[in-house]
Amino acid sequence: MVLPQMTRAGPIEAWIIDDTGLPKKGHHSVGVSHQYCGQLGKQANCQVAVTLSLANQHASLPVAYRLYLPKAWAEDEDRRAKAGVPEQITFKTKPQIALEQIRWACEVGLPGDMVLLDAGYGRDSKLRTDITELGKRYVAGIQPQTLVWKPGKRPGRAPRKGRRDAPDTISVKDLALELRARAWHVIPWREGTNERLSSRFARLRVQVASGHERPGKPTKEWLLIEWPEGEKEPAKYWLSTLPSSIAFRDLVNAAKLRWRIERDYQELKQEVGLGHYERRGWRGFHHHATMCIAAYGFLISERETIPPSGPRPAGRFSQVVVPAPEAPPLRPERHVPNSIATVRRRIIDALVRRMPRCPCCRASTAHRMRMNL
Repeated sequence: MVLPQMTRAGPIEAWIIDDTGLPKKGHHSVGVSHQYCGQLGKQANCQVAVTLSLANQHASLPVAYRLYLPKAWAEDEDRRAKAGVPEQITFKTKPQIALEQIRWACEVGLPGDMVLLDAGYGRDSKLRTDITELGKRYVAGIQPQTLVWKPGKRPGRAPRKGRRDAPDTISVKDLALELRARAWHVIPWREGTNERLSSRFARLRVQVASGHERPGKPTKEWLLIEWPEGEKEPAKYWLSTLPSSIAFRDLVNAAKLRWRIERDYQELKQEVGLGHYERRGWRGFHHHATMCIAAYGFLISERETIPPSGPRPAGRFSQVVVPAPEAPPLRPERHVPNSIATVRRRIIDALVRRMPRCPCCRASTAHRMRMNL
């Protein structure tokens, strides 16, 4: 139901692997542990779910959602029994869970040929290799210390795990620092709330020095580097197996598409209550997520029937004129007339108008709407 509405303005561009953190107190909720929480940006007591989302520039939708079970939980029989963790669930790293989700998406034939990974997943060279073997291209964030063969040098034996002394290799950070000024270009990638977002980028073809590369001649990949003006050193690095003929701007747009799910997960939590599950069981955790994602998918399908419009700065809003005080217009939320928040309010407004009285306080609907204006 959702995909035809999502693809009205353009096809699915990417599968995005990510994880979302849900801050928690206590130690009894299934999978809770002191670990990195993206929502807080630091180590904290939380649950973490690994997700796979389909996305284009207009919307994203999670299609796989699995709780990460830390090793301490996976090996504790008493905690597993209390939380109802199925016997077949064993400890798996986040990249292993992500790869299972990608394989499932390939098996069921979901649309999309490109996988996006942040540096938490992209630094796993085995995961990148497995994605390639599944016939998918990727744009993967990597760490600054990732090794590549120096340009113009013949690739030799890759460094062993934990070793960084292979000859003729260089870290992507050192390589970025050696680039000449003419290698950097200012490229915009999307419209922001106040202005078009842009930054400085450089790209070059490299061969990755990894022990997980497939046998045979090493293949070249794009190395994309972002170095914002005024910063002392580069900020982000990506490796990509997108075609060598891809335009520079298209490569940047692909790498930056992850902004889509960051915003959409914020709406999933704020507008639909994804992070509000208070019970402790494995099955309940995933049931709650399923219901929230289904509700979110419904909101997306409703939103896409409204003509899209980009974000507008708050200063450009004109004064709202109310021609009929008894039927006031619904003001847009989040600076976007067809945002999820606005669609949700629109649906609530339509439901309330069908009720003669509030089911809680028995006040007339017209009176309640005037009070809430």
